[in-house]
Amino acid sequence: MNILVCVKQVPDTTAVKIDPVTNTLIRAGVPSILNPFDGFALEMALQMKDKTGGTVTVMSMGPAQAEDVLRESLSVGADEAYLVSGREFGGSDTLATSYILSCAVKAVEEKRGEKFDVIYCGKQAIDGDTAQVGPQIAEKLHLPQITYAAEIRAEEGAVVVKRLLEDGYMLLRAQTPCLITCLKELNQPRYMSISGIFECYDKPLDIFDYNTLKDDPLIETDTIGLQGSPTNVYKSFSPPVKGAGVMLEDAAKLVGLLNEKHLI
Repeated sequence: MNILVCVKQVPDTTAVKIDPVTNTLIRAGVPSILNPFDGFALEMALQMKDKTGGTVTVMSMGPAQAEDVLRESLSVGADEAYLVSGREFGGSDTLATSYILSCAVKAVEEKRGEKFDVIYCGKQAIDGDTAQVGPQIAEKLHLPQITYAAEIRAEEGAVVVKRLLEDGYMLLRAQTPCLITCLKELNQPRYMSISGIFECYDKPLDIFDYNTLKDDPLIETDTIGLQGSPTNVYKSFSPPVKGAGVMLEDAAKLVGLLNEKHLI
């Protein structure tokens, strides 16, 4: 089974702060990491490769430094990597990003001479939390999609997925090729090995820029970058800090407080 995993380099949200004056993220000095949900997707792909054979390809869109997360992915077992990077792609929102990545997927498939059986994405990126890019890629590639996967089992020409809901789950079967977005419940990602770190620099990593993809009919000046991004972020802010809790020694005080707040 040949699998593609879409990964993203994101700022470490444990170190992100918001400017209280401008209400924008302070990115200076903030380390970048592999998006955690993409790590679960990558581990699922590697587990499926271990069971069924095939290859695992990773793809990321971003600036040149996004190569770091691709090398990290190669070091844990991925076979090849593609970086989609170009000044023309800068400022893309989820819609423009899905146009670019779907074109890149088609370009890789054309280069390989075969289609991917499964495309894995993380549920969402922790720097945006939109959960939109994966499903939009599936739509543009005309693939069946299953989101919020907590368990995945491969069958002949199909996958069976346990899709989590708020109050239960759905058990779904999809023919391949298909696209699946992954939750943390899937697995525990493996660590890099010393040998894997050395070997990752011997594995192929290609860069697709604007000139590589510009002949695709989806790539136009008004579909990529800032010009092709209809989303506008007006303000980013930290949620308010919750107040301290109150210890109540008897039920009468609790009833009194609830009455004061008109909750009973």
